[in-house]
Amino acid sequence: MKTGNPYRKFQGQKVKIQNLEKTNSRFKRVYEEYEHLSENLWDLETSEGEGVPDDFINSIKLQTSYLEEEIEDWLYNSDGENIE
Repeated sequence: MKTGNPYRKFQGQKVKIQNLEKTNSRFKRVYEEYEHLSENLWDLETSEGEGVPDDFINSIKLQTSYLEEEIEDWLYNSDGENIE
């Protein structure tokens, strides 16, 4: 049985994310890419069937972590102002 997606670490900050998505187009693109990659990573790690090379999974994890850092910067250093 699948458990919750551990890559969805920003779910507790939905309101701030929604506000930033409305006011900052770059944040919106970065966050959408993060969600897309984290969903794909979760699917790759939990799906049964043909294996995926570790190098490929590690590269997605690395990309996801870079996006997480950028999102964290916006969430913790922004008070809703437009930072572009």
